[in-house]
Amino acid sequence: MARLRRTAAATDIDMTPMIDVTFQLITFFMFTLNFTESEQDQRIQLPTSQVAKPVENSDIEPLTLQLMDDGRVIYNGEPVPLESLGDYLENEKSVMIAADKTPADATVVVRADGRSRTGDVQQIIRDCQAKGFEKFVLRAEYKGP
Repeated sequence: MARLRRTAAATDIDMTPMIDVTFQLITFFMFTLNFTESEQDQRIQLPTSQVAKPVENSDIEPLTLQLMDDGRVIYNGEPVPLESLGDYLENEKSVMIAADKTPADATVVVRADGRSRTGDVQQIIRDCQAKGFEKFVLRAEYKGP
């Protein structure tokens, strides 16, 4: 009985499955990474903190308010004066009520520039509380030990 012997030149590796898996991984990471525009505004330079921790997830997408160093607030990508923020919050409140949610269910994320005034951050929180928002998160960059 004759035995067939394979040589190294006759053995080919099929790369198609490996390429397919690579493209599936790329697609998976593109869909799972969340680069929201509200979290990537370059006009805001967050302060650093050694005790910063990630936000726990909630049922409602958080309302992000970004305080610039000149006292204006970035709301939905547009800078608005701090004095008129209450009108925008009232609009946000009415949208939530129309969706059978309450402002108390939402989390307000305040991204304040490190050079902004502390009193402006407190004013944002007071305005939000006046409209019924109760949960607040202050953003900072983690600076490890």
